[in-house]
Amino acid sequence: MNSGELARLAGVSVRTLRHYHQVGVLPEPARRANGYREYTVRDLVLLLRIRRLAEIGIPLDDIPPILGASGRAHAVLDELDRELADQIDRLTARREVIAQLRAAGAAADTPPELAGLLASIGSGGDPDLPPEILKHDHEVILLLHHLLDTRGRAALIGLLSQITEPDVLAATTALTARFAALGPDTGDEEIDRLVADYHLALDQLSVDGWTESDPRTRALLMSYQEMAFNDAQRELLARLANLDQP
Repeated sequence: MNSGELARLAGVSVRTLRHYHQVGVLPEPARRANGYREYTVRDLVLLLRIRRLAEIGIPLDDIPPILGASGRAHAVLDELDRELADQIDRLTARREVIAQLRAAGAAADTPPELAGLLASIGSGGDPDLPPEILKHDHEVILLLHHLLDTRGRAALIGLLSQITEPDVLAATTALTARFAALGPDTGDEEIDRLVADYHLALDQLSVDGWTESDPRTRALLMSYQEMAFNDAQRELLARLANLDQP
């Protein structure tokens, strides 16, 4: 039989058949005088065995030893079973993350431990709050979450958990709206008042476990502020930072 007939009987494509020849898993038969390969029923049986092994996930490189020694099959199957169990665990974990994100109505790129918190901040209440300010808040939080160590992340999550309490969230949302309104015409007195109100609000929060960020993190946050905020907003952030200096 020719390659087309063999492929059809085995339920594979001619392209797959040629690939098996190329990688050496299926020996090429002798050619007839006209140059075409001549396959026998033994080639069909061998191809069926290869197909079955490939279908259960055995790599092509592992197939020839299995075909040549039955004892090898058990070890390969054990290894394959362990790999599949690991894959199932990883996929199950991914599905759990997806479920958390969907339940919180969070974006797909949100770390699961922040999903509910960021969704709460986004639903904080003020319809006049510019969307870009919420976007900046989320991006800064994501940046911090990535850059902080395990203890710092726990402190960040603890702080956000307090901020998203209904009464506190209403107050911080109002402060965020005032921050968003800062612009070229904002005077120093307004910035000073807002700094004082921010500091008063922060004093009501527990920051257990929070430590000063490292120079690299501070530099990245400063770089973000330069891109995201106007002069008045950066001035307010600088004054807040100075208040925290000993």
